[in-house]
Amino acid sequence: MNLFDVYPLYNVTPVSAKGILVTDDLGKTYHDFYGGHAVISIGHSHPHYVKRIKDQLDKIGFYSNSVKNPLQVELATKLGVLSDCEDYNLFLINSGAEANENALKLASFHTGKSRIIAFKNGFHGRTSAAVAATDNPKINAPLNQQQKVTILPLDDIEAFEKEISKNDVCSVIIETIQGVGGLDEPTAIFYQKVASLCKENEVLLIADEVQCGFGRSGKFFGFQHYEDIKPDIITIAKGMGNGFPVGGVLIHESIKASHGLLGTTFGGNHLACTATLAVLEVLESENLIENAATLESYFREKAAEIPQIKRVKGRGLMLGLEFDFEVADLRKRLIHNQSLFTGGAKDKHILRVLPALNINREHLDLFFNALKVELA
Repeated sequence: MNLFDVYPLYNVTPVSAKGILVTDDLGKTYHDFYGGHAVISIGHSHPHYVKRIKDQLDKIGFYSNSVKNPLQVELATKLGVLSDCEDYNLFLINSGAEANENALKLASFHTGKSRIIAFKNGFHGRTSAAVAATDNPKINAPLNQQQKVTILPLDDIEAFEKEISKNDVCSVIIETIQGVGGLDEPTAIFYQKVASLCKENEVLLIADEVQCGFGRSGKFFGFQHYEDIKPDIITIAKGMGNGFPVGGVLIHESIKASHGLLGTTFGGNHLACTATLAVLEVLESENLIENAATLESYFREKAAEIPQIKRVKGRGLMLGLEFDFEVADLRKRLIHNQSLFTGGAKDKHILRVLPALNINREHLDLFFNALKVELA
């Protein structure tokens, strides 16, 4: 049997990793400034994380949600406190797509309506409704296109007012900072208007924090950079488990649960909860959210020294460098010549930088020195 060939692969085979360093099967070491799509939040093989998972595995790794799991309660409590979202309830699943899928489904249940409003260049996953709400026709199969989705330009208040007033919308889903799309953000005026119109029209606002959540933006959630934003539902994943498959939906307590409304086999298992608790403990003990906010300023200072960089996009350590050329070849040269991982985006002029949140200024110096060499 062969693998189903859907991934274009770089000729690199990682076999071990520690902190920001990844070592391949030939013994070559790379600096990781991409974290596997923003997944590695506290560094590869963080000792506290490894110990927590090993200790848990010696006890119990998995049982289904048909029995009590105190780790889920512990996780919900700690997550509520650290994120300042104690008036939400937590539903645990396995991925960002699954988080958005359940959020959209729950909004439809709650409102009795079925149309979704999403935004241009948004990415919400590859499952049924999540991919229908994603602005990429290439991954949207005919089956998915049966979903009722309207994709609007970001920051077009007039278009948004027109659509939400039609009384058939169950939810509005928005990334506070677009990931795959290329680090675009709604203006404060637009986001606040979206939030207020959702309330006026009894539409649920879903904040997709799958990539920018868990401290990556310099606050626990990206929407917390804005005033007067209180999403009905918040979706999380990626950096949540530092590589362990974990996802979650934060559901405002005004939305009531009932038995059987949502469900999952693997979500919230003992290892997943332990991985997420370990991440939260490291974020707190090492002040990594504050570190992300601080390093953004230094990143922008260093970027300003390079004339080929037209703009820095994003917040915290969810950042993009915009050039006036497509960056695919630059990424290859950074990997093969400078031993450095970076990311691309739907906007092919954007080089994405998504390192672990415990990097330091010396790491950023190394990154920009490598970049200068390849741009020379």
